[in-house]
Amino acid sequence: MSGRAKARVREARPDDLHAITAIYGHHVRHGLASFEETPPTHAEMERRYRAVVARDLPFLVAGLQDGQVQGYASAGPYRGRPGYRYSLENSVYVAPGAEGHGLGGALLEELLRRCADQGYRQMIAVIGDSQNWASIRLHESFGFRQTGTLLSVGFKFGRWVDSVILQRALGAGDAEPPDQPTVSAETKKGRARGTAQV
Repeated sequence: MSGRAKARVREARPDDLHAITAIYGHHVRHGLASFEETPPTHAEMERRYRAVVARDLPFLVAGLQDGQVQGYASAGPYRGRPGYRYSLENSVYVAPGAEGHGLGGALLEELLRRCADQGYRQMIAVIGDSQNWASIRLHESFGFRQTGTLLSVGFKFGRWVDSVILQRALGAGDAEPPDQPTVSAETKKGRARGTAQV
């Protein structure tokens, strides 16, 4: 990232939701990263945000200057059944025009660190469109590997769309049995102190 401003990553706040809603809405309307076709309302995005933070999972935002939110990332349960409780699925979105400045990498790096610190063992990325090379390569640069492609499982913008599944171990991965994910008091204090510089 030589010559680039450093991305500032911090926890999302409710007052960030207008920017988050706009960023995600753009990708719903114009891209294949999401298979939604109608952009969610601000109220719906607030519901999703609160569902993440209620589980004590990370919901992060990033920007380059002036505190403007130009990207966000979150982690949620991969599946709802108890046997999946040590696995998460991530989402990373960057505002149009803010690509190529390291925001996605800064967000993903911090998201992975926090989830590993909480005791989770696997992170899953489900990427819309097998031609979404930017997202695929971003994840691969952080140690994700492709574990499968679901062919033509989506239909958007008049064509069939694949889903690419990538996976990365967190912490000890499957090398040893897990402990119940917890957030230590020190981790909570660290989060409260402010932004992470990446």
